[in-house]
Amino acid sequence: MQNVMKLVLALAMSLPLVAQAVAATPQQVVEETSTRVMEVLDANRETYKADSEAFLEGLNEVLNPVVDFEGIARSVMTVRFSRGASPEQMERFIDTFKRSMVQFYGNALLEFDSGNIKVLPPGNRAQQSDERASVDMEIRATNGTVYPVTYTMVNLDGQWKVRNVIVEGINIGLLFRDQFAQAMQTNRNDLDKVINNWGGVVAESRETVEKEVGQ
Repeated sequence: MQNVMKLVLALAMSLPLVAQAVAATPQQVVEETSTRVMEVLDANRETYKADSEAFLEGLNEVLNPVVDFEGIARSVMTVRFSRGASPEQMERFIDTFKRSMVQFYGNALLEFDSGNIKVLPPGNRAQQSDERASVDMEIRATNGTVYPVTYTMVNLDGQWKVRNVIVEGINIGLLFRDQFAQAMQTNRNDLDKVINNWGGVVAESRETVEKEVGQ
């Protein structure tokens, strides 16, 4: 089951490997990327396994243009805490958040070998507006089990970017938001401590998701 979870998490962040296709619909972006991500991994898997830093750098290079890390980080922190953060703290949290997420999903990508992926056609709710959309995907495991994944995407300056992911009904953005608030409470609202220990919070989130999906 952990391998399936890694498969799902890997695909959840595979969107950025698509070429710059500003005119593409959100569904087209997801579909094209789902094909390309395996081609890229298959061509570089052994190299990346031997040099994790090279893999992280390569993954970060393609994630930056099409994942709204800043928007996700600010949403996780929420206005309640961000309004008291200094510009330096906010920038540091965004950088820390981005690195921890790239590491998390990068490790999942390295262990993902194959899968049957199906991007669903847009339904009534899929295209809410020109600025925001949801894209549904189904991942079929080798045992026939189907795992639903939903991407929340936003149109920023004419380009669709990932803002959130829902895996098996688990809202990843909301999970991080709750754990950030808990970390602030545990550390008596010491934002610097929360930022410094954010990697551990992400690890706890991964364990929570794996446990819930594995039930």
